[in-house]
Amino acid sequence: MTRGAIEGFDLQAFIESTLGEDLGEAGDITSDAVIPADLRFEGVMDSRDAITVAGLPIAAAFFRELDPDVQIEMLAEDGQQVAAGTDLMRLRGKARAMLTAERSALNTVQHLSGIATLTRRYVDAIAGTGATLLDTRKTIPGLRLLEKYATRMGGARNHRMGLWDAAMIKDNHVAVAGGVGEAVRRAKDAGIAEIIVEVDRVDQIEPALTAGATRLLLDNMDPPVLRGAVTLIGGRVPTEASGGVRLETIRATAETGVDFISVGRITQSAPAADIGLDFVSL
Repeated sequence: MTRGAIEGFDLQAFIESTLGEDLGEAGDITSDAVIPADLRFEGVMDSRDAITVAGLPIAAAFFRELDPDVQIEMLAEDGQQVAAGTDLMRLRGKARAMLTAERSALNTVQHLSGIATLTRRYVDAIAGTGATLLDTRKTIPGLRLLEKYATRMGGARNHRMGLWDAAMIKDNHVAVAGGVGEAVRRAKDAGIAEIIVEVDRVDQIEPALTAGATRLLLDNMDPPVLRGAVTLIGGRVPTEASGGVRLETIRATAETGVDFISVGRITQSAPAADIGLDFVSL
């Protein structure tokens, strides 16, 4: 992978399970029936819209899995912003293998490029404010590592990868613990180093900081309230805005002085990029 590997991602297992889902027990019965076994194709994958690219090396891996001798020329790289009509990849190899791998390859690169493209729009919207865009755990089950890779290609930073790498104390934790301060104290007593606390009222800020929160997530606050909260916190810990942030509102949120803005929409609501693959016989 370019621009950083996907730590913990088993590419081979992903390729095998995805192709297995498509092929079933009988295989690609259409290509086997219609396409001569010795026919060779040349194909070009291209973008029909302006996009930020993500997932090309994974797409290439699908073709290599079914035709180890396929010739692949990468014409773009992950993280690159390209114009509509840009060629992304050129392939030459066995026709049956290409047609069989086509949908799995396209589904992957369309989905990941869609996330990267939407992410880049959010990143561009807050350029120059000093705020950093974060993703969330609102990902399709089983695809988190890939989707969070795509947000990085779009210019965001990853938030927690899961429930294991930082504590995030939210309203339900607070309700059970009996208060923000008590919830934070319990997390500290458990030896957790990074403790993110969600606060939806300004009066929760001091108890959270006094108890040892290492970041405050300011939830569903409008810009004037956010600005006041950032001033009150005074740089003692990093601040994060979250909740209902949209492309048209993120600039105002960033201008309140928060350090981070987390947006679930960049993974949860990103449309697939319009990417095609056309073949010709050799």
